Amino acid sequence: MRKALFGLVLTGLALVLVATATGRTSAPATIPGCAKGSLNLLNEGQLTLATDNPAFNPWWAGGSKTKDWELNDPSTGKGYESAVAYEIARRLGFTRAQVTWKAVPFTKSFAPGKKPFDWYMAQVSAYPERRKAVTFSTSYYNVNQAVVGLKSNAISKVRSLAGLKKYLLGAPVATTSYAYITKYIKPSQSPRVYDTLADAVNALKNKQIDGLVVDFPSTGYITGVQVSNSTVVGRLPNQGGVQEVFGLVFEKGNTLVNCVNKAIRQMRTDGTLKRLEVRWLGQKGAPILK
Repeated sequence: MRKALFGLVLTGLALVLVATATGRTSAPATIPGCAKGSLNLLNEGQLTLATDNPAFNPWWAGGSKTKDWELNDPSTGKGYESAVAYEIARRLGFTRAQVTWKAVPFTKSFAPGKKPFDWYMAQVSAYPERRKAVTFSTSYYNVNQAVVGLKSNAISKVRSLAGLKKYLLGAPVATTSYAYITKYIKPSQSPRVYDTLADAVNALKNKQIDGLVVDFPSTGYITGVQVSNSTVVGRLPNQGGVQEVFGLVFEKGNTLVNCVNKAIRQMRTDGTLKRLEVRWLGQKGAPILK
């Protein structure tokens, strides 16, 4: 009996050593009914994820060592969205080596049609119009929009939503930031729209607009690194009693979302999402412009 037990222990140890050396095994999925083999994936046994390029802080961090990613490589596991992605993957039974990344432009993520990814994440708001073309996960982050301006510009003194109306505002195309400007602020001057966030940030830096509307967590990197002498004018209130949320984007009808939703709910319940939020998005508050 002792010899048999000893043999089993050695066999188990050998398997562990092989698994460690190859990096090809993963812990069993911690979510009932979500065995890895049952998931609807592009490539069996592998998660194919995507985000925009460049991938901006604080959602992504750690820099990039290749020409493939302009600012941050999403595979670092650093930054809020990267950390969330790898934690979901772990709970579904995937190792880091079994997760690959693609660069996909933001607006293509929620356009109709087949997708070259299992899921996409790049601060995509789960708006009703977008839900007609793609499937969204449950929220992994509840967000407010915010306004950034130069300290030398009079917009920096604004303390109300109505006070923004006379200023020239800008935002990236097809974003909830731009929609907020046109639907709720309704400025007297037509807002400027930009192909990318980088273009919009440069417009603020070059004084081509008075204020830039973006999601609040992104303001920390903009004011701290990208645009000197800039400030967060304030956060914008949610309208109509509806909380804006970020969700993972899936091809319409992909059943993978069911297991991902279970993982996200686990992470919310056990405090993981909150811990990651504090670590990567933690920042001083800003007044809400009412």
